[in-house]
Amino acid sequence: MTAKPITRRHALGLSAAALSSVLFAGCTSETADGKVQVEIVSYKQEAKSIFDQIQADFNAAHDDIVLKIDSPADAVTIMKTRFVRENYPDVIGIGGDGDYANFVDSNILADVSDYEGIGNVKKSYTDILKSVTYVPMEGIYGVPYVANAAGMLYNVDMFEEKGWSIPETWDELIELCEEIKAEGEVAPFYLGYLDTWTILSPWNSVTVNMVPSDLARQVNAGKAKFADYYGEPARRMRQMLQYSQTLLPGEPGPFAASYNDACTSFANGKSAMYPCGSFAVPQILTGNPDINVGMFAMPSADDPADRIVVSGVDLQWCVAETCPHKEAVFEVLDYLAEPENLQTYLDDQRAIPCVEGDFTLDPLFDGIQEFLDEDRVLDYLDHSYQSAMAVDAQLQTMLLDERDDDTAIAAFLERFDTDWLRYNRDVIRKVQEYESQH
Repeated sequence: MTAKPITRRHALGLSAAALSSVLFAGCTSETADGKVQVEIVSYKQEAKSIFDQIQADFNAAHDDIVLKIDSPADAVTIMKTRFVRENYPDVIGIGGDGDYANFVDSNILADVSDYEGIGNVKKSYTDILKSVTYVPMEGIYGVPYVANAAGMLYNVDMFEEKGWSIPETWDELIELCEEIKAEGEVAPFYLGYLDTWTILSPWNSVTVNMVPSDLARQVNAGKAKFADYYGEPARRMRQMLQYSQTLLPGEPGPFAASYNDACTSFANGKSAMYPCGSFAVPQILTGNPDINVGMFAMPSADDPADRIVVSGVDLQWCVAETCPHKEAVFEVLDYLAEPENLQTYLDDQRAIPCVEGDFTLDPLFDGIQEFLDEDRVLDYLDHSYQSAMAVDAQLQTMLLDERDDDTAIAAFLERFDTDWLRYNRDVIRKVQEYESQH
């Protein structure tokens, strides 16, 4: 059989039984000396050194289980290729995104409701995983491990030196931008929209505060349109362009600056704020290890008390449906979740724990700690977007549109709803069948 990745369309076209037989042949195996071997394939290549150490420590402390953790480049493609080769790992480490939804929808992941450790996971993150699936699912199909967050990154020392207050409403944010603009020393924002994917970060943070949390499901059920809700967030995205680095002589515009350009320029004090996620901080620090970066919740809710922080499941553990040694897998998951091991990961990756416990978070998260403590978090909206829609490119087109706001936004909304119907036909059918039966 020719080895090739199983696409989402292909996977959805297979029956659950057929797909399981393809994916799970040769699940958990035993070594020559009778030890159970548990294999994990994680998509977090940047955490390879941490998992290498955890693997070594685990194996040194266990004489009945051999743990193998791989963190290859382009891991999800490798996973799908292994599906075809009938060589599926025992556990996959992936995010709570469209790939996860596809795997759940295809009935290839085990229900881990019987795993005792799931009781330690914060409800907000199990709820996020439930929100990602196309239709409500009975059971739990992933064990959330760590999360990230997005909002507004800001230069803490610059804010303190200037006496600027953290804005809690959109009007306050614009007033701050006008003040920074008037001083003329730095730009309010530095935007790296040459790399279209970076547009999704502010889009998620702005929009999540302004639309129903289940909007995608409402649209799939035929009960709403994105055009009914996405207009005002789009208007605010265009408004932010007025306060970008274009205010500084000699700086490239938002659509000529890359992600790395934006990170480096923010790090070097060319802007006071950078609308992005915690994932950007390591790149920012390469440009200036001494910068003091903070984060605050995007102030786009009408009422400051209703503000939400975008926080998605960045890494979860999903167990293969047919694994014959779940007890061994659960023992491994317990070990990964031990406070010392999880804290090591948090420190290195500037991550947020998905489990309850007394963990020390990076000072980056001080400004959103109350949101995390109170579970005032929702998932990234783009986790429900089909990649074929290229929403990032659609947003860039809308932002580049030189026509007036109303005309540019209307064109964006019309295309978004049209493309949603085109690229989500199978999902919409599934959702509407579910709705008709419940």
